[in-house]
Amino acid sequence: MSLSSLRSRLIYMDRKEARVCITCHSALLSGHSWEGMCGGSNQSPNPNDPAQYCSTIPPLQQIRSEGNNLLRSPPKHQGPRRRVRFADGILPNGEAAESPKLPASSPAPSQTLAVSQCSNKSFTSDLREALSPAPASTVGSPVGSSISLIPEDGLPPILISTGVKGDYAVEERPSEMVLIQQLEEGGPDPLVFVLNANLLAMVKLVNYVNRKCWYVTSKGMHAVGQAEVVVLLQCLPDEKSIPKDLFSHFVQLYQEALTGNVLTHLGHSFFTQSFLGSREHGGFLYKWETPWAKMFPIRLMLRLGAEYRFYPCPLFSVRFRKPLFGEAGHTIMTLLVDFRNYQYTLPLVKGLVVDMEVKKTCIKIPSNRYNELMKAMNKSNEHVLAMGACFNELADSHLVCIQNDDGNYHTQAISIHHQPRKVTGACFFVFSGSLKASSGYLAKTSIVEDGVMVQITAETMDALRQALRDMKDFSITCGWADQEYSQEHVHIQWIDDDHNFFNKGVISPIDGKSMEFITSVRIFHGSEFKADGKVIRWTEVFFLQSEDQPNGLSDPADHSRLTENVARAFCMALCPHLKLLKEEGMAKLGLRVTLESDQVGYLAGSNGQPLLSHYLRDLDSTLIPVIHRGACQLSEGPVVMELVFYILEILS
Repeated sequence: MSLSSLRSRLIYMDRKEARVCITCHSALLSGHSWEGMCGGSNQSPNPNDPAQYCSTIPPLQQIRSEGNNLLRSPPKHQGPRRRVRFADGILPNGEAAESPKLPASSPAPSQTLAVSQCSNKSFTSDLREALSPAPASTVGSPVGSSISLIPEDGLPPILISTGVKGDYAVEERPSEMVLIQQLEEGGPDPLVFVLNANLLAMVKLVNYVNRKCWYVTSKGMHAVGQAEVVVLLQCLPDEKSIPKDLFSHFVQLYQEALTGNVLTHLGHSFFTQSFLGSREHGGFLYKWETPWAKMFPIRLMLRLGAEYRFYPCPLFSVRFRKPLFGEAGHTIMTLLVDFRNYQYTLPLVKGLVVDMEVKKTCIKIPSNRYNELMKAMNKSNEHVLAMGACFNELADSHLVCIQNDDGNYHTQAISIHHQPRKVTGACFFVFSGSLKASSGYLAKTSIVEDGVMVQITAETMDALRQALRDMKDFSITCGWADQEYSQEHVHIQWIDDDHNFFNKGVISPIDGKSMEFITSVRIFHGSEFKADGKVIRWTEVFFLQSEDQPNGLSDPADHSRLTENVARAFCMALCPHLKLLKEEGMAKLGLRVTLESDQVGYLAGSNGQPLLSHYLRDLDSTLIPVIHRGACQLSEGPVVMELVFYILEILS
């Protein structure tokens, strides 16, 4: 190596100057010349400005990608556009951008290069300017990434392939007529609208069970703790306009997720203003139906299935239909649920289901839900034990509650088409301890609306509660004591652990390890650090199983201080590197911490690969002291946990 006094700006040192050898200096000059042809400067390219990014990322790092194929077709639109290239190496279609190949000789100034034309404007500035003269509306949030790019009139900006692989354009004010024509042609790729710097909406027209539907999906919700959202909305006759309220809906869900209010299984989103052309629409339901969506959603789900003859429910939404429920009226639910102030509802134990067969009813409780059941039982009235049940996936039919036009309720059952009915599911159960021993009945069982009621004596109620506390099976014989032939049986059974709600399909960003069946907690107000127009947010923690703890940690809340300290240290260490991490396509990061008797340490990575050494140096100095302090303070067995972080853009 030839020593020299030459100096150059180095990428891995955040473009700070350092001494380099003559050979390296010459190579770097060539690289800077290539960058100069693209209008580059001595400043580090802004990863939020794809146009500034001129292939300074090595091709191997650009190969990392995830997602679905979205855009591959050449552009069909006409109108003002801005050309962009994604600095993180991940294209809107989930593919990795290719690094442009250097030509054998320098091209003439007029020659079109494989990269996009460069600019000092940021990508978000491009989008803001694309909306001009209509100003973008600002919605406040803890993270400044919430500026909506949806104009009051017209559509939000749209991403279009320019025909060159890895090169995309932002069409500023797209022609809706042209877009509708493209959608009608039924190509394989959706239209991709930019709702804010971190949130996209992908739109297609599809035929679903002989219904023409808008198919709209989000991309970017996961970074704020919200599962991605899919909307299937039946088209109106001869509809020639994209339902723009869906875009506003996505932005609102994004904003609510930032505050910790997320949609979960059988959750609902409610709008007080006009939505999808009607003030009667309370989101995708009707305002008359939203009390059921809030307090007892399984009843509404199955009622929709009965209305549209889909088991268990339709996947599409229909506008301007007749509401399926009116005023609550005379229903058993008015005794079990607070429809007035929404202060209480039927407790629900995950995985608990009700099986109804001929002369036999089984209430099945997963063993790993014992604590949930105890909490619900301890809050119940001593004479009444009532709980909601989950949808029974193993049943071939289900009870449905129908409200008539006169407001009264009756029971129906819906079933899988062309399948014999053997097991029927129910939506709730009620045990009432009001039966008198002198009545002549051992117990009484009956179907009430879409649930099961069992009337038992006070002594049987005490025995039932004790069996549940002891985690023992329990059986009740119903009917006349002297008519054995007509008796029915109710069984309470403890079954295998329930894993239906445990992170199906989720993998670790560190090494691709499956996270299925692993307990996790989403974090909405945890550590958050900002730098260079970026913010790194801690969004989730997984409590991994180990050989010493086959069932995982008993109570994740016991380790809240430890996880918070670890997350804060991780964010502080990487804060100076947020720009470079985003440039290298590492927007989702994982940190796995191990605290065991014979092992204390951590792993950090992204896209299934470990972080590079220049990141680990800062992590070691900041993170290792925190981990060792946590290990010294640990009062119980080993802890293995994995924290997930996202790097997002900030708009001011």
